[in-house]
Amino acid sequence: MQGKYHLMPINMTLLCLTACICQNLYAETGSTEPVLLPTLKIEATRTDTDWLQTPASVYRIDQNKNENNLGVNLSETLKGVPGLQLNNRENYAQDLQISMRGFGARSTFGVRGIRLYVDGIPATMPDGQGQTSNIDLSSLDHIEVLGGPFSSLYGNSSGGTILTTTKEGEGRDSIQLGYSRGSHNKGRADIVLQGGTDQANEPSYVISSSYFDTDGYREHSAAKKVLSNAKLTWDLDDGSKVNWIVNHVDINADDPQGLTRVQWKANPKQQVPFLKQFDVRKEINQTQTGLTWSKPINDQHEIYGMVYAGHREVTQYQSIPKGVASPDLGLDDNGNPQPSTSQMNPRHAGGVIDFSRDYYGTDLRWTGKDLLPNTRLTAGLAFDYMDENRQGYENFDANNQFGVKGNLRRDEKNTLWNLDPYLQASWSFLPNWTLDTGLRYSNVHYESKDAYFKAAEYSADQDNGDDSGKTDYDKVLPSAALTWKINDQLNAYASYAKGFETPTFTEMAYSKNDGMNFDLKPATSDNYELGLKSQNQLGNFTAAIFQSNTQDDIVSAGTENGRATYRNADKTLRKGLELSWNKNLWRDLTAQASYSFIDATFDSDISNTDPAKVVAKGNYIPGVAKNQAFVALAWQPETGFNAGLDVRYIDKLYVDDINSDAAPSYTLTSANVGYVWKNADWKVRTFARVDNLFDEDYVGSIIVNDGNGRFFEPADGVNWSAGLSLTKAF
Repeated sequence: MQGKYHLMPINMTLLCLTACICQNLYAETGSTEPVLLPTLKIEATRTDTDWLQTPASVYRIDQNKNENNLGVNLSETLKGVPGLQLNNRENYAQDLQISMRGFGARSTFGVRGIRLYVDGIPATMPDGQGQTSNIDLSSLDHIEVLGGPFSSLYGNSSGGTILTTTKEGEGRDSIQLGYSRGSHNKGRADIVLQGGTDQANEPSYVISSSYFDTDGYREHSAAKKVLSNAKLTWDLDDGSKVNWIVNHVDINADDPQGLTRVQWKANPKQQVPFLKQFDVRKEINQTQTGLTWSKPINDQHEIYGMVYAGHREVTQYQSIPKGVASPDLGLDDNGNPQPSTSQMNPRHAGGVIDFSRDYYGTDLRWTGKDLLPNTRLTAGLAFDYMDENRQGYENFDANNQFGVKGNLRRDEKNTLWNLDPYLQASWSFLPNWTLDTGLRYSNVHYESKDAYFKAAEYSADQDNGDDSGKTDYDKVLPSAALTWKINDQLNAYASYAKGFETPTFTEMAYSKNDGMNFDLKPATSDNYELGLKSQNQLGNFTAAIFQSNTQDDIVSAGTENGRATYRNADKTLRKGLELSWNKNLWRDLTAQASYSFIDATFDSDISNTDPAKVVAKGNYIPGVAKNQAFVALAWQPETGFNAGLDVRYIDKLYVDDINSDAAPSYTLTSANVGYVWKNADWKVRTFARVDNLFDEDYVGSIIVNDGNGRFFEPADGVNWSAGLSLTKAF
């Protein structure tokens, strides 16, 4: 009864929307000739359909419409996607905060709960841990964002899926040189080489490399980043297509960490003085390569293959105090030695994280068309593997100097892998009705071998012990979507899927007892969506209502001194509404608007021995904005003057599970202008932009459930950037 109660108001909302839009469409088109509108092909759902016919919340963003910016962060391009919350924390040591319909909001670093792909190659590990740092905006072509039930087609941790595709070389050989500057000594230089081919079996190519550095908006937030990407494409005589991609990223970034509310209000640029001694920072080095191959065997059969491999190294210095040894603490009430604190506790893993990771995988699939009347079948197998050597060190030396690598405190070998078979079928069983179904067996296998053992100096009860262990998670994930083609310009759909999200190795790395947290369970969810899409003279319009009922949701159990721990919540509930609209108003003048309402709450109590820390049913899930809105207007001719203006509203963000405080809502306005000149051989592009035009004092992101109360990561005030690029064709 409870599920029906939640769905009833949403169903009424969709019925009203359907009636209003249908009435408008028939009034608009009843007395006019049909209008031919551009077809927008969608690849994310693997259904070979255009945007209008795809029974899912899916959006495509073209990079050539987002060039008037520095080109460093994905947040510069991914704007206005309903349901997608992307917080640029101006902290290059911790990546972006991304959530989709509330999934992934718990992450204090990296990306969780959302699958990321670059040219079909996963940027997410088998356990669901991902990063956006290797996405090269200089060579980016477009992005597809897939939300809702259809995301389960990608398996574990797919509360949403973001698929980026880089450009393929075309036309004459050319070289592009670019340089941009911005506030806080931001600087970025890039070079792009590209060229096409008219000959079969010869590759076209795009090779891109960039260097970025900044002093940072806050104290101790400087960063340097080198990113290179290369893509070779062969269109072969037999109709097959091969892409070979090589990518490398190198980042060195300081971490200013969070502030309390009082500290934020006093000076948003500061780093907490006590933390400066730790020199908190992160070093990242990653190289990967991949190959994709597609081949049509005949009109009915097509095969696809992808293989990839990579190596990633990370060293992170945290702000964990040295602590106090047992003898210094004396005895407890029972006459036993008090447990050591922080890194003096022999169970502690130290204040420096250092790991080296090798990963590889493959995805093979077959597609059959019209083997049965009006059907499309897909069968595939995805394999991913990760092998990690992880060490932990004290962040101090014998002279009590912090911010250096000291004695070894953790040494383990972690492996995880998945082998997921999947099936998809699309059947147009009536002229205006289509049924899409999917089935994936998602399974993830974890094993950790502890190689660090050390007896406690003062108490046998505090021995380091053996934290080795292994566990397996698996779930069958069915999905189904029914599409009704109301007319040539209007489609409605209903969909359902089972979702599955395992804890990541990083989330399992710590527990309240300092060892591996193998007690974490995977989260499972039931996801429902009703949607409506139209494409007509009034523009492209979407409306979707959704509900996700999650069991054993993985939520934060607190973050102290840079160490995040996690636990399971019995039940959580996410429901909401998404609207989007875009239209070419006149000539090269375009408009875009979107709105998201997400009601993300705990659907049961979470008990605690401290009554003040009990999470009550109905509390909001922290880090999720209840309301989001975006409006943009752009004049974008191919050459000449161009300009854009956009406004973004984000509702308040609760900082913890008990909703003790919240980062206030904010509205940001950005404006940009540019000019493009070109002839047969040369192209010159310039731009200038101002972000946070009205100097809003706001918090860009929060550190969910921070145990020290330093939840707030302040964002920049009014800031500028400008750049110039020259392209020469040969």
